[in-house]
Amino acid sequence: MDRPKGKLIAIGGNEDKGSYPNPKHKKKYYLDFFELGILKRFLSEIPARNPAIEVITTASLIPEEVGERYESAFAILGCENVNMMHIREDEDALKPEYLERIRKADGVMFSGGDQSRLTRIFGETEFLQIIKDRYWNEDFVVAGTSAGAMAMSEIMIKGGSSTEALLRGSVKMGHGFGLINGVIIDSHFVIRGRFGRLMEAVVTHPKTVGIGLGEDTGVLITEGHMIETIGSNLVVVVDGHGVEYTNINDIENGRPVAIAGMMMHVLAKGNVFNINSRAFYKDMEDVEKNELASESSSN
Repeated sequence: MDRPKGKLIAIGGNEDKGSYPNPKHKKKYYLDFFELGILKRFLSEIPARNPAIEVITTASLIPEEVGERYESAFAILGCENVNMMHIREDEDALKPEYLERIRKADGVMFSGGDQSRLTRIFGETEFLQIIKDRYWNEDFVVAGTSAGAMAMSEIMIKGGSSTEALLRGSVKMGHGFGLINGVIIDSHFVIRGRFGRLMEAVVTHPKTVGIGLGEDTGVLITEGHMIETIGSNLVVVVDGHGVEYTNINDIENGRPVAIAGMMMHVLAKGNVFNINSRAFYKDMEDVEKNELASESSSN
């Protein structure tokens, strides 16, 4: 098949996992989380009625604490079948018990932290191959927050400060999990001002699309190319396909990068972007209308 059957959910970080009850506030803590909660959407995209979720905390330096937060968040949503994988070393990823749990899970969530740690421990392993096979061939949902989101793509940002962005060589690149090609994902995008960082990453890799994820915001990626914005903030799409000129291959490291013809889109909740056609839609209903119109014109 030429497109994956599963779905990806890439989250920009700091997703609202819900708050603990406060009797004085009469459970007002529920509202934003249940209306905008990305984790709720994650669960709703899984076909199983009582889904088995594996949270992989490998990227984090405080895995137990992160795990407890996810357990609490999923419990608020009524999901009790949640297990933690605190995989810390390369050999841990090879354990048969973890491989079997990945084969049986209905969805996985990679926590935030260090994306390079994720690729170092899971790259080229059977663990990752099982996830990729299930994503392509089953109704399997792979979610990732911050580092977990950035590691999803074939081309991955390893690091680079926002203040030095657009000075050649300031953005460090590497190889991700390869769950999706032709895109580069950045997280904590709005609050940390990573516009220049993503623009440099995209212009360094011609014909790619950059996805900048704001906090408590993410994208649901279906069929490997349809991006729907979920959450409460913004998603910025940087399209490098139309770049007419850049000096990035002609200058030394540390020199300013010039770019002409780069396209940028800003997506709010519900907006949709087609990676393949690079078309913007206001919502999924708009996508369906355009597809029907296209079919009618071709008949």
